[in-house]
Amino acid sequence: MEETGDIRDVQMLQNHQGLEKYLSENIGGFKGPLQISQFAGGQSNPTFLLATPSRKYVLRKKPAGKLLPSAHAVEREYKIIHQLHNVGYPVPKTFLLCVDPSVLGVSFYVMEFMEGRIFRDVALPSVSPSERTLIYQELARTLAKLHSIKWKEVGLQDFGRPSDYYKRQIAVWSKGFLASKTHEIPEMDYLMAWLPSHMPSSSSDNSGTIVHGDYRIENMVFHPTQPKVIAVLDWELSTIGHPYGDIGYVTMPYLFPPNEVGSGQHNSGISGLDRAYGLPSLPEFISEYCKAANLPSLPDLYFYQAFALFRMASILQGVYKRALQGNASNAKAKEHGILASFMAKMAWSLILENSPDAAAQVPATIAAAIPTKKEAGNIFEPSERVQLLRKKLIKFMKEHIFPNEQVWQGHMKNAPNRWTVPPIVEELKIKAKEQGLWNLFLPHMPAHLKEFEGQGLTNLEYAPLCEIMGRSIMAPEIFNCAAPDTGNMEVLAMYGDKRQQEQWLVPLLRGDIRSCFAMTEPDVASSDATNISCKITRSGQNYIVHGRKWWISGAGDPRCKIAIVLGRSSEESTTPRHRRQSMILVPMDTPGVKVVRPLNVFGYDDAPHGHCEIVFDNVVVPETNMLLGEGRGFEIAQGRLGPGRIHHCMRLIGLAERSLELMMTRAKSRIAFRKPLAEQGVVRATIAECRMDIDQARLLTMRAAYLMDTVGNKQARSEIAMIKVVAPRMACRVIDRAIQVHGGGGVSDDFPLAYFYAGARTLRLADGPDEVHTETIAKMELTKIALAAQSEHQKEFDAAQAEIPSLSPSNEDVLELYALFKQATEGDCKTASPPASDMRGVAKWQAWKSKARISKDDAQLNYIQYVNRLKTNTRQAKL
Repeated sequence: MEETGDIRDVQMLQNHQGLEKYLSENIGGFKGPLQISQFAGGQSNPTFLLATPSRKYVLRKKPAGKLLPSAHAVEREYKIIHQLHNVGYPVPKTFLLCVDPSVLGVSFYVMEFMEGRIFRDVALPSVSPSERTLIYQELARTLAKLHSIKWKEVGLQDFGRPSDYYKRQIAVWSKGFLASKTHEIPEMDYLMAWLPSHMPSSSSDNSGTIVHGDYRIENMVFHPTQPKVIAVLDWELSTIGHPYGDIGYVTMPYLFPPNEVGSGQHNSGISGLDRAYGLPSLPEFISEYCKAANLPSLPDLYFYQAFALFRMASILQGVYKRALQGNASNAKAKEHGILASFMAKMAWSLILENSPDAAAQVPATIAAAIPTKKEAGNIFEPSERVQLLRKKLIKFMKEHIFPNEQVWQGHMKNAPNRWTVPPIVEELKIKAKEQGLWNLFLPHMPAHLKEFEGQGLTNLEYAPLCEIMGRSIMAPEIFNCAAPDTGNMEVLAMYGDKRQQEQWLVPLLRGDIRSCFAMTEPDVASSDATNISCKITRSGQNYIVHGRKWWISGAGDPRCKIAIVLGRSSEESTTPRHRRQSMILVPMDTPGVKVVRPLNVFGYDDAPHGHCEIVFDNVVVPETNMLLGEGRGFEIAQGRLGPGRIHHCMRLIGLAERSLELMMTRAKSRIAFRKPLAEQGVVRATIAECRMDIDQARLLTMRAAYLMDTVGNKQARSEIAMIKVVAPRMACRVIDRAIQVHGGGGVSDDFPLAYFYAGARTLRLADGPDEVHTETIAKMELTKIALAAQSEHQKEFDAAQAEIPSLSPSNEDVLELYALFKQATEGDCKTASPPASDMRGVAKWQAWKSKARISKDDAQLNYIQYVNRLKTNTRQAKL
């Protein structure tokens, strides 16, 4: 049975009880209590196991978030499964289709759970060679049976158009790729141009068959003990079309060597596995299909395999883009998505191998479609939409923010109670809302909160707007884009359930309340978050939070109503270190929450915002306040930090620009040694240094934002770490130079520079000190060197393998080399089989297995050295 685990889908977490009630009312015999877990697979439509005391069911739903048009149509899945079950084709029985968004927020259907075997590894290592043959034969016959069904007679007349199948499919997947494109893949451009103009005559049959669209061994459920398909799964891509598309797709593993593609230990390829292994060859598999389908042969297979690879590349790119947006259903979606380029390269190589003139045809075909440098522009150049927002924001800053800074500061100096909100803030927030300059930082929102969504900007698009807001300390709050609220709203949007969102996220999005994030502690080095000692202990249906926190920004604001607290929820030594922390919502008015004092930063208390020390003295909150689940604190923190660091850095760049402007204004107006400071060489050099520093930091920050949007936070973690060091250091240098040019005025409250410096210097500690980030950068740089050396090692290993046939190795040499090869490519080979069936081979294999394990690198080196010895022996024998 396929593995299941924690629910990753926020909609399912939010609507567990409502779903159970709905199913009880609409499925005969359904009776709770209901337990839900999420299947590990499912790159596209999230899939769940529903377990009741008497029966198991499977639920498939659309993913959350913005989807491509016509994608994830679970309604079509339900229809074809329902119709095929009625005619005896092996599919699960369906129970209901729900299109009511009030239940789960999206459409879903429920079907029978089929108890059997699902093979994730196409090489089938867990079964005998004889059964491997039977399983692949069954795979071919089951596909032929599908293609033989008279689709009009089973109620699928409106399921698709049979004519021009490949023309339409290539257009659809080309459009899908372009809509989800995050970076250049030249081979996809070649394929989009070449495929539609080179369709073979064998593709012109327009009579039509049912096409599964994702037919592969992983989507089959086999009988628990027999090589028999009892259910074909995952019909999302099914339609009426041409059958050879399925053949091209199901035979893709024959193009890949074992372990070249895929993740973990699973093989996605079987090319090169010998006949004794038990798998039929590609011609044998095609022959089995043709025999069952009553066809004489199957021509032009390379075209259909190239089409399948092209389509897979488009699918993977879509998965990848959704992963970057936080909408992918599979936890490893980002890892799988980067295979899009590999699939496109494989497809193009296959075409060149079978149609050598293709390379000459493509450049002329697509030359007009390739943008010139002028057309492409700078990748960091704002889009037209962002340019319009930028103009509006600059205008708002000039008309409302800068003129009111003195009013804002005057309130802090003169109000009887400094810990009150200046009235001007609320007045300007209303104006910002009216002009659509509100919640600009939010890229996407859950469906039920779309009314609060900002402009749907990417990190790269938001960056220049954030820089503009950063020019004034008071500005970010006016646009509801201030820390820590931005990060807290993102946490609630991504990980909160519907009740938590309604109670806390909605008023935050409206700007009615504010929030704080409680992580840092006075008694431990909090830069290592595993040190956190604040305890979160379960007590019945509640949690008790007990501990002391400090530097809790925003906790002094009278509008701060909710704290997200990071604490230790497990003391078990068996629990992984990064699964011992949780995040929980603690209302600030809960008994036991005490704001002890505001902490000063270089003498500034930042009222009414404040950076406070807080005691949580056995604070009791309901279990429903836990975010995502116990032990998920680090997972949430990683999702929160990337965008937050971009925001901090862009605001700092805005602050540095403002400081440079103040410096130049001062330099033009002050006379020293009979000429303005602006004409002094040393001041001009200072101005030049500032400009270079600012622009360098901006470009690095924009690059980090671009990479976060295109390859994801994990792949961009080095750039994120770099900007978190570079931007605060740069801002401190620029502000310090501006202070120097201002003389004594620079360190006074007559100018904002001293206050600017205090804030910038603090950010060399907030969100992790410089030293933590430089450590990350250094590790990744050293890893690059190691990988480069490993790559060179791999080339020697590959070259050694190529030389073996010319060396005429003995049987003993073959066995030794095979053992070394398996260790060099797999590491742990305890499940591998000996290369020969004779007892000498078995004995040799058993002796090798008992050896101490070594690293793959060392095993490769042993293999290379063994081949070199063979070469030496061969040369000596010839002499």
